[in-house]
Amino acid sequence: MKKETPTPVIHLENGHKYAKVAGVKTTLDIPDDLFRRVKATAALEGRSLKDFVTRSLEARLAPLAADRGKDREPPWMRGFGALADLTAETQRIDQCIAREFATLEAEDLA
Repeated sequence: MKKETPTPVIHLENGHKYAKVAGVKTTLDIPDDLFRRVKATAALEGRSLKDFVTRSLEARLAPLAADRGKDREPPWMRGFGALADLTAETQRIDQCIAREFATLEAEDLA
């Protein structure tokens, strides 16, 4: 019995193991009036519907990607960043407490 050698798998830059995939075909259900507006706007701009939708989706997702790149902390920790503004107030309160304790200590000595 002849032993078969396994076929090597070549991994390309986009992660697909056989060939570079140019795009993915999909079906979307969108309202008719929205479809007409999108198609008309694409035509007025001299672009294909595919190009218009692709660029629109990229523009919508770009700010989200930028936000994710800025801070890698979990979303629930973003609320704690607002507490950083309290640093000056916390220092002021600490100084008031220190002054009061200094006054009490002087009174205790008398």
